[in-house]
Amino acid sequence: MTERAVPFYCPYCGDEDLEPYESDGGGWHCRACTRAFRLRFIGTGALSTAVPAAPKGGAR
Repeated sequence: MTERAVPFYCPYCGDEDLEPYESDGGGWHCRACTRAFRLRFIGTGALSTAVPAAPKGGAR
């Protein structure tokens, strides 16, 4: 996949002033809060295996 997933806003502060951060793709820098983050595409469709449910009552 050669195209980047372009975020619409920063996941930390919500600002839209983003720029690419790394040349290999996926990295973004927010100029408002000066944080950097990476996006990664996992896949599409439903999970092929069932995800185990969390135990009821919680772990102690």
